[in-house]
Amino acid sequence: MLYNIRLHLHYDYERSAAGGRHHIRVMPQTMTGIQRVIASSLSFDPVSTERSEFTDFFSNTVTSIVYRNPHETLDVTMTARVNVTRPPNMLDVSPDLAGLQKEIRSVWSISADAPHHFLTSSAHATIDPVITAYAAKSLAGTSTVMEAVKHLNNRIHADFTYESDVTDVRTNARQAFDLKAGVCQDFSHVMIAGLRGIGIPAGYVSGFLRTIPPPGEERLEGADAMHAWVRVWCGREAGWQEFDPTNAMIAGNDHITIGYGRDYADVSPIVGVLKTSGSQEGKQSVDVIPLE
Repeated sequence: MLYNIRLHLHYDYERSAAGGRHHIRVMPQTMTGIQRVIASSLSFDPVSTERSEFTDFFSNTVTSIVYRNPHETLDVTMTARVNVTRPPNMLDVSPDLAGLQKEIRSVWSISADAPHHFLTSSAHATIDPVITAYAAKSLAGTSTVMEAVKHLNNRIHADFTYESDVTDVRTNARQAFDLKAGVCQDFSHVMIAGLRGIGIPAGYVSGFLRTIPPPGEERLEGADAMHAWVRVWCGREAGWQEFDPTNAMIAGNDHITIGYGRDYADVSPIVGVLKTSGSQEGKQSVDVIPLE
């Protein structure tokens, strides 16, 4: 599926910022067997004093910018044309949980894709006994890891309410779990924390959803902003599979990936420091338009 994507981030500062340094992670990346970036651009207003790019540990593209002159606003605009060709849902060749634990122990690699990085607590997805107990219920009546993950994916969708004004980017998994409400970031953190608690490696995916649904289908939750879903290691044969608890589905050609991490903190769209005082306000708009 071919898409034109436009992301706009706008920030207003209460008082003029005398300078700043930011890392931006908003560029889709070419990923074999999943998607290909045909063209992309990233611009800033005002134009930054310095600009460079690097690839982080999880292979995400990071643009680093520096400002030395005063400015009262910041606009970040990303445009891209991306072709998404995810493979159809595969047969379930994942082991049961005991088999998965054995396969994890046999992985000696500590590369970015190794399951070991996604088994322990992280900033937004701390392993919590209450969330672990909730996730463990999905093991009953399921015989494979993928069956259990799908079951939990659907339960979170059914048990939680999508509300955009009850959480923010600092909300952690337990806080969202207690609310039983939030946005895609919160749904994903709850699922990640639950899976890690029962010994299944899980990570965070940052990306986009198509804005206009296919004819006859409903608009997906989270299509008006940057989206998040969950990446799960389902064993040596099944590998990494992606699940969207916000929409109770397996990630498909409607999902365009920006990057991977342990949780939101690894792939937040912009992080940095400013020389300023007072508050700031941010706005975000996303358009993902199918061309086919």
